[in-house]
Amino acid sequence: MFDITAIPALQDNYIWAIHDDRHAAVVDPGEAAPVLAFLDAHGLRLDAILCTHRHADHIGGIAELREVYNVPVYGRRHPKNPHITHELREGDRLKLDAPGIVFDMIEIPGHIDDHIAFLAPGIVFCGDVLFGAGCGRNFEGTPAQLHHSLQRLALLPDTTRVYCAHEYTAANLRFALACEPDNPAVKQRIATTKQLRAANQITLPSTIALEKATNPFLRCTQPEIIRTLQQRGLTDTSELAVFTAMREWKNHF
Repeated sequence: MFDITAIPALQDNYIWAIHDDRHAAVVDPGEAAPVLAFLDAHGLRLDAILCTHRHADHIGGIAELREVYNVPVYGRRHPKNPHITHELREGDRLKLDAPGIVFDMIEIPGHIDDHIAFLAPGIVFCGDVLFGAGCGRNFEGTPAQLHHSLQRLALLPDTTRVYCAHEYTAANLRFALACEPDNPAVKQRIATTKQLRAANQITLPSTIALEKATNPFLRCTQPEIIRTLQQRGLTDTSELAVFTAMREWKNHF
């Protein structure tokens, strides 16, 4: 058995530690110090590093961690990510004997080209593609690619726990409410998020079911969202056009 613990890092990142009582793997270590402190506090040895994509706030701590623990780094190879020792692509499987978990890999471009997700039964580590009530910016590729990647994640079982990399939920919910002001699930999630943050607790992981109920980027066919965007000048009401207009609006919200 293993646990998954959030290690806060940088301004609003979470580095996820997958661990038993002796061994740990970490996902997207943007800095090393909080990981080293966590390992020391819990008497754990680092065995692996998992990397969803190459942005600095996800890989910034890898070199320092590997100076202490010369461990494999799993992810997509890219010229701007020199740390990967074991490349993973769509359809590959990664088995970590300690702490005991098997991941299947899917490629989810659209935030950036080389983004991947780590899937295990009931679990997805999705980096910066799917957030609590939101999604990542479309830095590379096309809106269609990002939309398709999100739709792939939305097809996971409803109970799948969503481990994304940032504490963006409260801000994303403000946008979700602007898109869909009469959605009771959004209003309930806003209240729950306020309670969690007031108690200094994190809002993650969420679930695929919760995201499908409250995340506007997974709700592009909802009539209220379409009406909201039409009031902002949208004429093409196809699902991709709705998604593209909503992502552009969010960029400046």
